[in-house]
Amino acid sequence: MRIGLPHAGVVLLIGPSNSGKSTLVRRLIAEGQILASEVVSSDDFRVLVGDKEFIDWRDRPQDEAAGLMDEYQEISAEAFEMMDRVIEARLRLSKLVLVDATHLRSDDRKRYIALAKKNHMPIQAIVFDVSERTLTDRDENRDNPRGKRRIKQQFQVFRNEKRFIKKEGFASVHTVKDTEEVEVFRHVNPIVIDLDNGIDIIGDVHGCFDELIQLLVKLGYAENEGGLYEHPEGRKFVSVGDVMSRGPASLQTMRFFLKHVESGRALMIDSNHGWKIARWLDGRQVVLSHGDEKVEEEFRVFEEQEGTERANELKRQLKDFLLAAPSHYVFKKNGVPTLVCAHAGIRDEFIGKESGAISDFCRYGDTGGFDENGKPVRNDWTVGHQNRLLIVWGHDPKPKPLLINNTINIDQGAVFGGELTAYRYPERDFVSVKAKADYSGAADNPLMEWEKNRLNPPNIGKFINGYSVLTDFAGEVRIPQELVKPAIDAVSHYTVPIEQLIYIPPTMSPTPKPSALPDYLEHPKEAIDYYRSNGVHTMIAEKKHMGSRGILFLFKDRESSLKHTGIESLGSIYTRTGKRFFDRETEMRLLAELNEELTRIKYFDEHQTDYVLLDAEIMPWNLKAKELISNQYAHVAENAVLDRTLLKEKLTAALPMNGDLQAWLDEYDSKLENANDFLQVFQKYCWDIEGDNSIQIAPFHILAHSGRTFFDRPHTWHMEMNRKLADASRLFVETEYKVITDEASEAEVIDWWKSITKDGHEGIIIKPEYYIARAKGKLLQPAIKVRGQRYLRIIYGMDYLEPKNLERLKNRNTGKKQKLALREFALGLEGIARFVNGETIERVHECTLGALAMESDPVDPRL
Repeated sequence: MRIGLPHAGVVLLIGPSNSGKSTLVRRLIAEGQILASEVVSSDDFRVLVGDKEFIDWRDRPQDEAAGLMDEYQEISAEAFEMMDRVIEARLRLSKLVLVDATHLRSDDRKRYIALAKKNHMPIQAIVFDVSERTLTDRDENRDNPRGKRRIKQQFQVFRNEKRFIKKEGFASVHTVKDTEEVEVFRHVNPIVIDLDNGIDIIGDVHGCFDELIQLLVKLGYAENEGGLYEHPEGRKFVSVGDVMSRGPASLQTMRFFLKHVESGRALMIDSNHGWKIARWLDGRQVVLSHGDEKVEEEFRVFEEQEGTERANELKRQLKDFLLAAPSHYVFKKNGVPTLVCAHAGIRDEFIGKESGAISDFCRYGDTGGFDENGKPVRNDWTVGHQNRLLIVWGHDPKPKPLLINNTINIDQGAVFGGELTAYRYPERDFVSVKAKADYSGAADNPLMEWEKNRLNPPNIGKFINGYSVLTDFAGEVRIPQELVKPAIDAVSHYTVPIEQLIYIPPTMSPTPKPSALPDYLEHPKEAIDYYRSNGVHTMIAEKKHMGSRGILFLFKDRESSLKHTGIESLGSIYTRTGKRFFDRETEMRLLAELNEELTRIKYFDEHQTDYVLLDAEIMPWNLKAKELISNQYAHVAENAVLDRTLLKEKLTAALPMNGDLQAWLDEYDSKLENANDFLQVFQKYCWDIEGDNSIQIAPFHILAHSGRTFFDRPHTWHMEMNRKLADASRLFVETEYKVITDEASEAEVIDWWKSITKDGHEGIIIKPEYYIARAKGKLLQPAIKVRGQRYLRIIYGMDYLEPKNLERLKNRNTGKKQKLALREFALGLEGIARFVNGETIERVHECTLGALAMESDPVDPRL
């Protein structure tokens, strides 16, 4: 007799004592068919809690027998309570558990049936049907016999109960007469799949057959002689469901997936439309609506053309195919589960399990009633996703793939005129094709609904526990929980309105390596070598203004601002931490002046844009750094000059009496020079602020206009735009720059850097030719700052160039700063791209919030 054990779940062993339950279990363990940890035995748990497997009260006086019976019942109650906890824990973890106890009474069995159902696991019964004579004979040979009377009582109960077992709700019931004849095998979990050569997960097709073929070809699949699409690397394509309904070719699409799944080249999961069509094909009474009626019409045409017999055969094939589709798949990479694919979502506790409740959740998501139009209200199940498995899903159309809390929605509304998207795994990238038309004819196009709700406030619950941002520039950027909460607090209290907070600029890294020259910590040579070693041979060197980073979001008029942000204004000017750069009155005056000047030169009309987003430096430095200057630099400089002057005077006076003081005097003479230089340097970046006329703005990046970004432009273009803006407005100032193409231009830039830094300027910024630069597919630093010798006294102390100090500083680690700069750069670009593409405030906000969170990650602030 062969018995197939489930991959996980409960196997209830049912039978009186001595029926062979433990004997079979021991043999299966010895043969390696099951693990010892997969067996939960009532006898073992009695020993565990009460040190006794069995208490014999036979042949004892009545009062003693009663006491022993009470003790045994108390031990048994505790043992079974602990057993149930262990069994449920194993079920939560999707493990197999064989329960070795008598289970003679219906209430005992029902308890485990309910436990299995609660945890969405199967339960199987193995019934040991042995004669009474065999039971009593075996009992006489036990070390701890139960007694003939007790065995007969158990047998009587078993004989009365066994006819009910098959009706109690077990997935299967196996009756065993002789354990020696039993062989077992283990079923594998059909929804856990090895990744093998990779998969391409395809979003909701909805009968868009032409787009499906176009996407497969774009993914590298080609049609073979048998009409099947194959990938040269042996990849499989996986549908998240809803391959039919709404669109123009549901029948063709379903037949396509049927033959590809049957041939082992594809997989498909269950879905809400798939489930409804399957029941309709099965003759059930269902209302075909929301595009399902188009499937019925296609079948009617098919029957007219091919005949009733062929139509009925096709209906049967597709019905069986759709009903067999699992609720979800779990994909294993190198034997480890890493990705889950479900149609409308899945709860963590459902993953790897199958039940009616799980199927419903995966088909429809977390629904909570219906709205006034009769459409289901969708609760956000992604908030509850806690484990590290990536969940890829569809069902809820979004304009672009949506990654939130380690889940990715890849339904981009192809049937509504959007895109058909595929997610390639393990590569973790996206491929999509644009739909040829809006095939749905729906009045309530969800992509249009998305646009209507674009300015709705974000759901902070999605972010509070940490989240991931999927960027087009650097893949997935993870924002850890410990950094999110301070950022949320900052946004809640200090930043400009989130509708205007669309970009946070990245931090800027110094040279990856310290200067090889003995008297320099930083030098242009190392920055140039970094880019050249990564294949970039044309670079831009820009003079670094000593001010504070500022973002200018300027609108053509108040109506344009209302259209794009929901706020009626001329824009905003904010710092790199999202706070208003100026007080409100000053900001309004500057915005009005800038708007007047840009309107005068017809900037908005010429570029056909409602807004311009600028990355800039705003001067003077003391506009934002007044407290830092007065409390730190000025105080330190004045005290250092005073102390070192007094000490030098005393050493000079004592020198005639002690010539050994000359070395000390020379040292302090040098240190006094350092202090005076420190004082001169920081004062150079500050000037008296006399109203708005003292303010200068140096815009060095034109980031975006309506409908487009400028990430594809070279920095020379940005510098030319900077010059035009400087010509147009008294507030804007031009930025000096030079181009590096060869050794001669490199030498020219180094000489220029030495000249301006000797004069007290901060330094230069070296950038690759284009705004975005890559090497071997990875982002390069967008900019590297190279600060001058004198300026670095402000950063590292007035005596930093002394040999011992410089030697120590040359061991500084810039690695974390560089990684932080790249992550923030990717988040900043992604946020702008999403805003320009008209995505929701929530989608933009996850980028800006992420960049702000990164800023709270502790990094040496001097770098």
